[in-house]
Amino acid sequence: MLGYIWHYVYSSFLRHWLKWLIRQVTGQCELQRICSTYKPGAPRTSRAEHSLRSSKSKVLREALESNRDKLEQRVEEIIKVKNIKPQKDPLFKGSLHVCLLQITGYSSLCVSVEDLRKKVFDSEDQDHEAMLFNLWGLLMPTVKLESRMTKQWGDIGFQGDDPKTDFRGMGMLGLINLVFFSENYTEEARQVLSHANHPKLGYSYAIVGINLTEMAYSLLRSGALKSHFYNTVEGTPELQHFHQLYCYLAYEFDKFWLAEEPESIMHFNQYREKFHDKIKTLLQDPDVGLRLTVQSGKK
Repeated sequence: MLGYIWHYVYSSFLRHWLKWLIRQVTGQCELQRICSTYKPGAPRTSRAEHSLRSSKSKVLREALESNRDKLEQRVEEIIKVKNIKPQKDPLFKGSLHVCLLQITGYSSLCVSVEDLRKKVFDSEDQDHEAMLFNLWGLLMPTVKLESRMTKQWGDIGFQGDDPKTDFRGMGMLGLINLVFFSENYTEEARQVLSHANHPKLGYSYAIVGINLTEMAYSLLRSGALKSHFYNTVEGTPELQHFHQLYCYLAYEFDKFWLAEEPESIMHFNQYREKFHDKIKTLLQDPDVGLRLTVQSGKK
């Protein structure tokens, strides 16, 4: 209770006066101090985001909701509102612009990912079908698919004769992630598939992949991936960066699963949560960057 009262008093009254006092002493507003003190990436952008969101100025708060093509204008408005002299702080404008690219880009990425998740796999859509067949060809180049509806789909980890039923939860997002991993890290994807088909330690490759897509999606929506993207994307995070994160999760989960040596696939949920906790712990590091660095991956 005391903690809540202190937080309310500080955020509502003391913070404003403390900021004013520090500006009188340093000659810089809070955003200037953040951009000049903290290195680019999450340490700087996260603090800038908090400062903008907590501001009493409508101009500063609304900058967080701006479109990419309006960001330069928003930066100019902030400079004017905060009475910043560009000649005295020439690096501020560029630094704040990068912060806003990352902050607003993360919000846009959430929308783009959600749109793909809501997009239902349609077997009447030739592009959807082509993507599915491409996944098979990438993972099983020497094995011909006998027909569209076949138990062969189980060889790459689908549950039944028709993979489309497995995409219900994650929609096209689940399929696109699987294909992205196979196209950009073909050798690694085939290696993971071979592990998944291990007689003792095996698991359903495609189903687990879709499950990991759900994990990445949940982390994104919760904001847990902000530090990762602020550190690894020098500008606007886009869909390809989300797909790259999935590749990291797919590759690392396979290593984790083999190292843990579960007694059976029946314990999947237990180990999935253990892996999830491991990732969340990594994401708490302000310098985090979950990159999949392997020999054959495309840059």
